[in-house]
Amino acid sequence: MNYLFSLIFLSLMLTACNNAAKEPAAVNTNEALSAPVEHTLEKKWETDTVLKVPESVLFDGGRQVLYVSNIDGEPWAADGKGSVGKLGLDGTIINADWVTGLNAPKGLGMFGGRLYVADLTDLVVIDIAKGAIEKKIVVAGAEGLNDVTVDKQGVVYVSDSKQKKIFRIENDQPQLFLDSLQGPNGVLARGDDFFILDKGALYKVGSDKSLTKIADGMEGGTDGVENVEGNDFLVSCWSGTIWYVSENGSKQLLLDTSKEQKNTADIGFDPVSKTVYVPTFFKKSVVAYAVK
Repeated sequence: MNYLFSLIFLSLMLTACNNAAKEPAAVNTNEALSAPVEHTLEKKWETDTVLKVPESVLFDGGRQVLYVSNIDGEPWAADGKGSVGKLGLDGTIINADWVTGLNAPKGLGMFGGRLYVADLTDLVVIDIAKGAIEKKIVVAGAEGLNDVTVDKQGVVYVSDSKQKKIFRIENDQPQLFLDSLQGPNGVLARGDDFFILDKGALYKVGSDKSLTKIADGMEGGTDGVENVEGNDFLVSCWSGTIWYVSENGSKQLLLDTSKEQKNTADIGFDPVSKTVYVPTFFKKSVVAYAVK
């Protein structure tokens, strides 16, 4: 009996060990959720180097084209050399000088068939269908208008990097929106939210105009900001870097072309194909990258 009992006990023990070996290892779900997602940029194309100091790119999904601001002359000179070019989404240059008669155009925004261009002290309004300047809105007190964004109501916001201010323009009437900033450039209206870049940091602007810092440490002249998805953003710095900023404020360096002296100015973004378009300023081209 003792021998039979021992055999049964041994058999049961072996079965239990077998089953235990088949159980999957326990996963710490908190660690899995908090692990950072790594992102990359994959180059798709680069235009010929015939653009004229391209500073900003804007994606037009409806017309399937890109608009590019060309400074051409000195970055802050009122010399009449500036223009806006038009590109295909494959990098084909449709017209390098689609609209002329500007000075040193920089940021671009779009709403209701109009293209808005920051041009030193003026907000230039272009009729897209006609490919012509409709009017120029003088922003009193401005000195170095830089980036442009338009909210869902058609209100235009434009940063003044020299005066360290942001202006709000509604019904062609400019008003001061924010001042006493350190070095504002990139602005982004998204739904009911508003974001700015100011001296190496990304901020969310509250309804009371308070600033909540999302991420900092992005040196080299924070320039363009685009929403990737959710509350994740791409931020370009003029010196040659592009950062991926996650909702929790963590950031990842995706691109650094500073050693090549290849600038990364005011980026454009296609949210469907997740393609970022990068103007290289003095290198006179636009480069497209897929965001992975």
